[in-house]
Amino acid sequence: MIGFIGGGNMAEALIKGVRSSEFGVRSMNIFVSEPREDRRRYLEETYKIKTTSSNKDVAASCNIIILAVKPQNIVAVLDEISDVITDEKTVVSIAAGITLSYLQSKLKTKKLIRVMPNTPALVQEGMSVLSLCECFSDKDIAAVREIFMSIGKVLTLPEKYMNAVTALSGSGPAFIALFIEGMIEGGVKMGLDMDNASELAIQTLIGTAKLLDTGMPPAKLREMVTSPGGTTAAGLKVFDEKGLKGIVIDALQAAEKRAEELGRRG
Repeated sequence: MIGFIGGGNMAEALIKGVRSSEFGVRSMNIFVSEPREDRRRYLEETYKIKTTSSNKDVAASCNIIILAVKPQNIVAVLDEISDVITDEKTVVSIAAGITLSYLQSKLKTKKLIRVMPNTPALVQEGMSVLSLCECFSDKDIAAVREIFMSIGKVLTLPEKYMNAVTALSGSGPAFIALFIEGMIEGGVKMGLDMDNASELAIQTLIGTAKLLDTGMPPAKLREMVTSPGGTTAAGLKVFDEKGLKGIVIDALQAAEKRAEELGRRG
């Protein structure tokens, strides 16, 4: 049985993914703890799952427990469930900045996994990165991978890279959204209405992402679109003069630094 402590947006994305999964986890029962009664009722009616207000009941009943709570709530949750977490249970934390060593200090199991998913998981196009100890059997880790594969792509990396992952794929959707906001506003300034500018910008983003997903290097795609002395070259010249690439790198490094600062408590 898969247990979720916290029934918010990311938990719902995972529940939806598991329910529609092509993997074996589709058949697993789901049990969710959530403090809000209206939210519990919504999850029960929408996904036909069992819910409760008790975190401890979920932790005691499930063999895979996903901690889908905010980092500021993780200490209280771990204290509440610690006495029912045994060494055969797998605990998965998606709370940003909470380290494996901190989880290990609170729980009586070595089967701990830290995951950084991202917001596109809400439409099953997420990017999730797993960090874990070497104590897992192939069977145990396969089940967790399948849960996260149900909402997109999965990588497994050493925990030392998690701050960089947080900056790149965790914060990345907000950075990309800001760029698209700029494209839409630029379109409106050139005379397009908001709906048309939005459709042009968003579909351009989707199509470009799909082209890059074929394996085409970004530099190659840029060269394909850019003709000497043409419109694209004129726009790219402004980006170069303003140092766009350097600004993007600086933003990622600032996000990574902040992730490191937040992680020091755990």
